[in-house]
Amino acid sequence: MMKLLWIKLKDALISILPVTLIVIILNFTPYVQLQTRELIVFIICAIFLIIGIALFNLGADLAMTPMGEQVGSGLTKSKKLRIVIFVCFLLGVFITIAEPDLTTLAEQVNKVINPTALIISVGVGVGLFLVLAVLKIAFKIHFASLLMFFYLCLFSLAAILISQGKASFLPLAFDSGGVTTGPITVPFIMALGVGIATSIGGKNSKENSFGLVSLCSVGPILAVILLMICNKSGTSIESDFNYSLSDNILNAIGSNLWEVTKSVSIALGLVVVFFFVIEAVFLKLPRRKIKQIVIGITYTYVGLIIFLTAVNTGFMSIGYKIGQTITSTNKYLLIVFGFIIGLVVVLAEPAVHVLTKQVENLTDGGVSKKSMLIALSIGVGISLALAMIRMIFEFNILYILIPGYILSLGLSFFVPKIYTSIAFDSGGVASGPLTSTFILPLTIGACSYLFNSAENYSSMILNYGFGIVAMVAMTPLITIQLLGFKAIVTNKIKEKLAMQRILDADDEQIIYFIGGGRENEKTN
Repeated sequence: MMKLLWIKLKDALISILPVTLIVIILNFTPYVQLQTRELIVFIICAIFLIIGIALFNLGADLAMTPMGEQVGSGLTKSKKLRIVIFVCFLLGVFITIAEPDLTTLAEQVNKVINPTALIISVGVGVGLFLVLAVLKIAFKIHFASLLMFFYLCLFSLAAILISQGKASFLPLAFDSGGVTTGPITVPFIMALGVGIATSIGGKNSKENSFGLVSLCSVGPILAVILLMICNKSGTSIESDFNYSLSDNILNAIGSNLWEVTKSVSIALGLVVVFFFVIEAVFLKLPRRKIKQIVIGITYTYVGLIIFLTAVNTGFMSIGYKIGQTITSTNKYLLIVFGFIIGLVVVLAEPAVHVLTKQVENLTDGGVSKKSMLIALSIGVGISLALAMIRMIFEFNILYILIPGYILSLGLSFFVPKIYTSIAFDSGGVASGPLTSTFILPLTIGACSYLFNSAENYSSMILNYGFGIVAMVAMTPLITIQLLGFKAIVTNKIKEKLAMQRILDADDEQIIYFIGGGRENEKTN
């Protein structure tokens, strides 16, 4: 066990080190001047982040992934589709309601819409689309066609929202799709898809193993847009959006630790209770397996508490200040910085490593972890650069999202289907807790400086500060599928080269045969 933990610690160090070094290097430039206290807090939080990610990834390997796979395969072996649908719906609703990021989002918009109504609606949206994902596997529904239909519905509803004068809420609606796929639910749901696809996925079980996360991200967006269309309370939001570092660090750490512990206990507790109920009724696993899962749950629990406390305490405030100070120096530098930080920040997302490992295993190394990480890094870097451009030049998020989704859905007709499923899952996984606790505050910090004197300050921040999660979730759809397109081209080139070698070898044999025949004739 200690050997595995040591491997996870090294992987976590490699993931966190680039982000940490960039912030430290920036501190010695004219563009960012952090206080000594802020820099020390950031470095300490980065160290705890490494520990938290390592424990979480170890726990995911020991517990979260096996739990999801066992539930998926166990439920489908009962051969009762109604039970599978009912259980998956409840799973989607309850786990989503318990997600800490969703609660935070609901509290930020409580002056516009009832937080309880928002949370329940989003939970139901996830539950329904998780059921839809299971039905996709069971009835072999074409994944790209399904996505195209629901994204057309989504953008049609977005047009209605714009016609009502509520365009500033679109970024918030799209961000809601990202916050519902958190570090607790993603490993479990991905593994659930593997378990179900292995049992009923047929000859395309590997392809059908993916897609659950992406479909579960569509439901919340539709739910929030529908809520805002029906909402008549107004079109503005009031909030100070302040993420500055607390003067009393110990109190801030204690407060964050308590809130995170409560949130993680509820969210993880629901998953655990759900699993053990299914285990008692359907699975009946051996004691050795149960013991391993309990140990893994403990690692996951401790790791998540350490990770979320660290990012909430140090990374939110530092991201906010970096956004403010860079903008005050030269706002166009935000584009370059956004791209650079996007290249490395995705490496620190806990669930990204779970996804890349699962992809590598299911494809037998056909889609390597290294190629996945490169494609994700480039995608997130581009998305952050585009987000900064949108904020500086103040244009609607749909000018980026609509062409982006058209391109990603168009690519789905030309690349292997497994790449499409992996790509759309990658989008949900890339927009994890570090995006919402470092990148989002950074963008809001930049907005707070740019629009400080604006009369509609809160509305401007809502419009241009939010939406970053949605853009981070979109660009991997393109880059991962381009990876699949590259694989097709590479295979065709290899086939042509192999055929050419065969033809060349045949020509040599023919020449040799003819030449040898003539020599024999002369001899005779």
